[in-house]
Amino acid sequence: QVQLVESGGGSVQSGGSLRLSCAASGDTFSNAYMAWFRQAPGKRREGVAAIDSDGSTSYADSVKGRFTISLDSDKNTLFLQMNSLTPEDTAMYYCAADTLTPVMTARQALEADQLYNYWGQGTQVTVSS
Repeated sequence: QVQLVESGGGSVQSGGSLRLSCAASGDTFSNAYMAWFRQAPGKRREGVAAIDSDGSTSYADSVKGRFTISLDSDKNTLFLQMNSLTPEDTAMYYCAADTLTPVMTARQALEADQLYNYWGQGTQVTVSS
């Protein structure tokens, strides 16, 4: 059974940092695209950061320079280091994996959430001013 389990969310003040983790199990993720999405109340889900099997990354403009996505392939664990957090970053953050699509552009990796076939349950990030 495939599982993506996020952890690391919480409440921080503006300017603070959090590190999200996503432990993947039950399938082969070595060739997968993996990504972090977020959804704030009343807003559409948006791609935050994505990484492919070669380690190439892509970021939403709103988080560039502040967030870093990384993957520990040996441990099948995805990370999202979030620095300089602002209240606008408050959302439920989801880990996602696409094990079926052979090639995605950087833009697709962030925008084509329908291509991701595995999703975690989400972890809440709340940033107060």
